[in-house]
Amino acid sequence: MAEAHQAVAFQFTITPEGIDLRLSYQALSQIYLSGLRSWKKRISRMRNRVIKGVYPASPSSWLFVVIAILATMYMRSDPSMGLIAKIQEHLPVSLSLSVQGQTMLSVLVFSTLLWLSLILTLRFCLKLLLSYHRWMFEQHGHISTTTKVWVTLVRLLSGRKPLLYSYQTSLPCLPVPPIKDTLERYLESVRPLLSGPGFQRMTVLAAQFENSLGNRLQRYLKLKALWATNYVSDWWEEYIYLRGRGPIMVNSNYYGMDFLYVTPTPIQAARAGNTITALLLYRRKVNSEQLTPSRVPGTVIPLCAAQCERMFNTTRTPGEETDVLQHWQDSEFVTVYHRGRYFRLWVYKAGRLLSPREIEYQIQRILDDPSPPGPGEDRLGALTAGDRVPWCAVRKQYFSSGVNKRSLDCIERAAFFVTLDDEEQGMMGEDPVGNLDRYAKSLLHGKCYDRWFDKSFSVVVYKNGKNGLNAEHSWADAPTVAHLWEVCFTLATDAFQLGYTEDGHCKGEVERSLPPPQRLTWDIPVEVQEQVSISLSVAQALADDVDCHVFPFRDFGKGRIKKLKISPDAFIQLALQLAYYRDRKTFCLTYEASMTRLFREGRTETVRSCSNEGCAFVKAVESGEGPEHCRRLFRLAAEKHQNLYRLAMTGSGIDRHLFCLYVVSKYLGVESPFLTEVLSEPWRLSTSQTPVQQLELFDMKNHPDFISLGGGFGPTSTTWGSFGPVADDGYGVSYIIVGEDMINYHVSCKHSFSETDSHRFGAQIRKEGTMGWDGGRGLLCFLIVG
Repeated sequence: MAEAHQAVAFQFTITPEGIDLRLSYQALSQIYLSGLRSWKKRISRMRNRVIKGVYPASPSSWLFVVIAILATMYMRSDPSMGLIAKIQEHLPVSLSLSVQGQTMLSVLVFSTLLWLSLILTLRFCLKLLLSYHRWMFEQHGHISTTTKVWVTLVRLLSGRKPLLYSYQTSLPCLPVPPIKDTLERYLESVRPLLSGPGFQRMTVLAAQFENSLGNRLQRYLKLKALWATNYVSDWWEEYIYLRGRGPIMVNSNYYGMDFLYVTPTPIQAARAGNTITALLLYRRKVNSEQLTPSRVPGTVIPLCAAQCERMFNTTRTPGEETDVLQHWQDSEFVTVYHRGRYFRLWVYKAGRLLSPREIEYQIQRILDDPSPPGPGEDRLGALTAGDRVPWCAVRKQYFSSGVNKRSLDCIERAAFFVTLDDEEQGMMGEDPVGNLDRYAKSLLHGKCYDRWFDKSFSVVVYKNGKNGLNAEHSWADAPTVAHLWEVCFTLATDAFQLGYTEDGHCKGEVERSLPPPQRLTWDIPVEVQEQVSISLSVAQALADDVDCHVFPFRDFGKGRIKKLKISPDAFIQLALQLAYYRDRKTFCLTYEASMTRLFREGRTETVRSCSNEGCAFVKAVESGEGPEHCRRLFRLAAEKHQNLYRLAMTGSGIDRHLFCLYVVSKYLGVESPFLTEVLSEPWRLSTSQTPVQQLELFDMKNHPDFISLGGGFGPTSTTWGSFGPVADDGYGVSYIIVGEDMINYHVSCKHSFSETDSHRFGAQIRKEGTMGWDGGRGLLCFLIVG
């Protein structure tokens, strides 16, 4: 009650002598400072809107145009060719102004119109320049004159320091590929996977589709592309993610891990304090748009930043047929889970962000709180881990009013979710390999009830100071979360910018008068507890079936691969093809995630990594062909893979186009045997590279121990699968290329399928990647030793 009384700004009592008014100056000060912070944010947003609105020009350029026009008018020259005089004739205030005033106002109007025209022209020119993608297909070291001129023009038009979203209106729209090209590429991609008669049948189906229904669907798709910002992204978000009625835990959510070798502090509360502070500093940069726009590595080409908009204060809420992403403008608190209890932790006081030491102090209060969970509270998070329809029904009936709604709002409106885990994780102890696997599984699903899987992301801080992240996938793709989490910001800020004292605590002072974290209260009836048990059993069965293996590969990295003048990604993808063939004695439909963020609101595209050239190389290796022949086939396969990747990045992929054609056919109520068969093909190898992006906060060469483990996903995750089933008998492989000499792998599959084993597949990958293995039949042996 003491805190409640302190929160009241004034109290008054009516007495026979009059009104007795008592003011709480402390509370009024808090209200004033909070309002001041709110207004500062509003002014900052208005300022950013103006700066973005005139990009690639600047607001000050308006004054330059006005002065230039006035100077020419002073020299008795009319640069407007009579337009200023025409404007002066039609001024509605001409009677109330002097002739000189009318002239000045006409000049200002003309200058403003000219300035806006110049802005639109510059923006159009920049959009045309960013639509040029031929540079991506040129060989390294052989840049054409056209590309050199293009780079110079892009630098000139985007030279001024841009805000996070400055490029958004200048990015080109994703083009709709010609249907003939898409079908040809599709048939080429399935050629190594089909028998002769099977391929002939698919060729006939493709021809029939192109000559009949295909062109009709294509016209509708082109119409959508003219109207919408991106013809794929809204349908992809809705139909691939939000309409899924199964659990999102494991099937969609993915995880990110901590440093491999280093834990900056063993104190759980201190690590949570710095981690929460680093994430809120990142949010401040996003809100103020001071975050540097992401670019294609090594170039000046910007990438779409739209996915940053829903990073914080966002929750996926369940629906009967489709879920909804809810985003709030701001939030001054995070929600913390510890030992079955939920707390609201305010991270601002009077408009001031709490120091890391103050957040540590508040977290320690939660850790020291001896109160037990309420009835049904401890496993409530299982509702977000189970099927979506029962969660929707329970939410609508029991969480739409009263104390349950207030507590649920605290979780859903929070900046993000934090779990204080009572386990220890990381590469430690007598079984470091097994512990890494358990660490990955813990981040992927935990106990199935101690994460809130609907939040845009949940941070997990373990008892020994290790941390990690679990992210919901519908709002953004892994590169966006990787930039937030790994060595690009949060981990680097935690270890190098914020730091710790010698005894492992956060730096800064503590204001002891901080009110304690607020315990959330619930009224959980028996019916809800029964549904929690059902959802938990569904989620637990899913979690128990995950077979996960994480391992760092240290024999070599991209440094040695690039000396061979081969793309590291192409090298790894061909090694995965060879590993899969040796594991399963066959080839399979392979998915590699590529981005389309060169375009506005772009997300991902599929690279079908199992190519004719790659299969020829694998067969040559397995049949014992000579080293020279295998080297030649390998280089052809690597070049083919690079070309497929470039086509996917530049809007000429296969799968998103076919997916959208399929959606149009469903809207029109027509059936296509070709599309039905294409989109029912299972993906048995789903792969993705986690990018290490701009390393601005520290030098990895000087701090080699501070390397990230990257992240991974479940074996049947729609995170990486295309529109179509991800096979139960398949593998999921995520990898991160760290520095020059390390590649970290995350392999997942299902225990329930006896023919897959993550450790066996990991051993096959290691075999393909080392220098002297398998009787001299290893990949690098063919390339280096011969």
